[in-house]
Amino acid sequence: MKSRFARYLPILTWGRHYDRSALTNDLVAAVIVTIMLIPQSLAYALLAGLPPEAGIYASIAPILLYAVFGTSRALAVGPVAVISLLTASAIGQVAEQGTAGYAVAALTLAGLSGGFLLLLGVFRLGFLANFLSHPVIAGFITASGILIATSQLKHILGIEAGGHTLIEMVGALLSHLGQINPATVIIGVTATAFLFWVRKGLKPLLRKMGAGPLLADIATKAGPVAAVVATTLAVWAFDLAEHGVSIVGEVPQALPPLTLPGFAPDLMRQLAIPAILISIIGFVESISVAQTLAAKKRQRIDPNQELIGLGAANLGAAFTGGYPVTGGFARSVVNFDAGAETPAAGAFTAVGLAIAAVALTPLVYYLPNATLAATIVVAVLSLVDFSILRKTWSYSRADFIAVAATILLTLMLGVEIGVACGVILSIALHLYKTSRPHVAEVGLVPGTNHFRNINRHDVQTDPEILTLRVDESLYFVNARFLEDLLQDRVVDGDALRHVILMCSAVNEIDYSALESLEAINHRLTDLGVGLHLTEVKGPVMDRLKTTHLLDHLNGRVFLSQYDAWKALAKPADPAKAAE
Repeated sequence: MKSRFARYLPILTWGRHYDRSALTNDLVAAVIVTIMLIPQSLAYALLAGLPPEAGIYASIAPILLYAVFGTSRALAVGPVAVISLLTASAIGQVAEQGTAGYAVAALTLAGLSGGFLLLLGVFRLGFLANFLSHPVIAGFITASGILIATSQLKHILGIEAGGHTLIEMVGALLSHLGQINPATVIIGVTATAFLFWVRKGLKPLLRKMGAGPLLADIATKAGPVAAVVATTLAVWAFDLAEHGVSIVGEVPQALPPLTLPGFAPDLMRQLAIPAILISIIGFVESISVAQTLAAKKRQRIDPNQELIGLGAANLGAAFTGGYPVTGGFARSVVNFDAGAETPAAGAFTAVGLAIAAVALTPLVYYLPNATLAATIVVAVLSLVDFSILRKTWSYSRADFIAVAATILLTLMLGVEIGVACGVILSIALHLYKTSRPHVAEVGLVPGTNHFRNINRHDVQTDPEILTLRVDESLYFVNARFLEDLLQDRVVDGDALRHVILMCSAVNEIDYSALESLEAINHRLTDLGVGLHLTEVKGPVMDRLKTTHLLDHLNGRVFLSQYDAWKALAKPADPAKAAE
């Protein structure tokens, strides 16, 4: 019973061994991450089209819940750029930004996402996330980074512009260029340039000046805070809000409120598919980060328990004024590098953000939206990676098609359609590739017991024997391909007496493939040609024994390909024939 509770409540495992050293490390990591998260949370709420406090709220209760249910000791949960963009895209179709309905839709989206993730975790269905291949994820994140950066240009330029696709955004920006606010542009461009410099140049500069690694790291992570402070003071000192500079304005000075998502059937129906997409994309991003960081310390991540942890976090966001969350790459790496030992570091971060929500929100009244936009632009451009196109082109044209199509469709049609089409395309390409499995004709390597492709090696063959190595599981998509291949090959082999299917790479034979094998056996019997199977794996053989195939097989089943060769091949010389 105790182990069962520990399985669903990982805090019972690491909490028993929590000591002063872990406490110190977690507190240091929490301070660093909190400093980074304050401006980042405000910025991501802006990206999602929500009030800035929603970003803070979405970073408190979700972190606490993940600390209880999650298995990663370094993953930092909260709002992230891609999920914020998906949130804006999804709820923008059911409610108008700035209305109460928009906020309720965000809560509902978080609730649906949390419920879906929780169900996947309880029923151990984490494998469903595998339908999102790495090329599709890479293409989607690259396209999303471009869309996010483009969407923030309106705040940096101080103009009104909208749109969900790249064409719409660029068109809206160009049509409103005459409305550019010079003061906003100065703030936005300066903040962007400063943040880029902080990311690349501040840490090396501080190290050259003699600063320690920890101090240099904290200063680098606090770069966005410095930009926030400087630009806020500039707006306040020069009264730039009166000159058209858009500011955050009043932010409630309070802890996250208790909220309720909407339960209207129509609203839930409209948000169901976006919630599923957000859940899967968020889980894939989160689990990849968690596993990468865990591997560095030889720790273990349970994907199904991670689903429960992320589900609980999203449900927490739904009931405390937030919106969908997941494990973020940047904040998790910062958390890890800062020395976080346990999920308690996240809990301490939540406490820090709660203090900020109560005590510091009045200080961001004059914070310009251009600075938050600059924070987003700098963060997401690091996600853009066009090298994936070159890598996939040189390695796999099918993967290149999946990446390129996902990027183009996401940019041209929007994030939801882009990722959905990417998933469909990945599955379609997989089905196409497996529908034409690699089937090699093999022969005996002289002086060995090994069999290799006759087109790649100098091997020994027998005109009366055709040995085909099937390098794929046999199922409904490729069953007919094997039938047609054998039909064409047998017709051309007048001297053929035996066909051997080498099944060393066949992990499964479904019912459609079974019927194809029966049809092949029937045709070969009519031609006077024997059908033999070799190296059939145990689980596959167990299933074949429950059918009539082995009873009607006109040949034999051999343990190894070499056994079949010895039994069926003609002796190499008269002396062996006499034996």
